[in-house]
Amino acid sequence: MNKSELATAIAGKTDISATKAGEVITAMQEVLAEQVAKGQKVTVPGFFSLERTERAERKGRNPQTKEEITIPAGFAAKLTAGSALKNAAKGN
Repeated sequence: MNKSELATAIAGKTDISATKAGEVITAMQEVLAEQVAKGQKVTVPGFFSLERTERAERKGRNPQTKEEITIPAGFAAKLTAGSALKNAAKGN
């Protein structure tokens, strides 16, 4: 399912247009990105939590030359599924 299909599905379950639903999805993406960039944890109870995690510097290998390289420390986003999302994935 892509963004426009999601917006259409949301519009079908609510009394807003697909265009408005698309705007809501875009706004949600922006808010999530802003909060994670600030280091804030975002939680939708029972559904998911999203947070920024630190990655330590580590060794890697260039796949073309097989040369060992150092991958610098940085940040990543971590999404943890909540119980409702886990149950939906199981088909419950």
